[in-house]
Amino acid sequence: MDSWQASVEAQIRSAQERGEFDNLPGAGKPIPGRGLPYDESWWIKSFLEREQVPTDLLLPTPLLLRRRIERLPDEVRDLPTEQSVRACVADLNAEIMAWLRNPSGPRVVVRPIDADSVVRRWQADRRATGTAPVVPADTPPKPPRRAWFRRRRASS
Repeated sequence: MDSWQASVEAQIRSAQERGEFDNLPGAGKPIPGRGLPYDESWWIKSFLEREQVPTDLLLPTPLLLRRRIERLPDEVRDLPTEQSVRACVADLNAEIMAWLRNPSGPRVVVRPIDADSVVRRWQADRRATGTAPVVPADTPPKPPRRAWFRRRRASS
């Protein structure tokens, strides 16, 4: 074991003499995080910062969905037509329904979004900013709601 350590030390010493350790990146700079209390997850935090990974990706699915619901008005604000707004809401609702069918993560209330209310808000925002006239979508009218049961009339 001593001969192995001696050979490693000899290699390090010869590399120093050749100047291979001169001008390394970070030379003369303070060690990052020195003086801060120990953090067990320092490595993942440094990885996320170094690789510029969005921290939203670490959230569980229900919290990601809630965050997307909160950001939906900003997401649809610049969409050109009512149909595109409804398509965006439909995509998000499909993700919500998929999660509701097979929930995972913490128990957080996540409900599907009403597309009509999002469209009304989108139209109001467009009128307020005066960007473009609101063009109604070519969607068929909704059929009237019917009760799932009917009372039979007595025949006379």
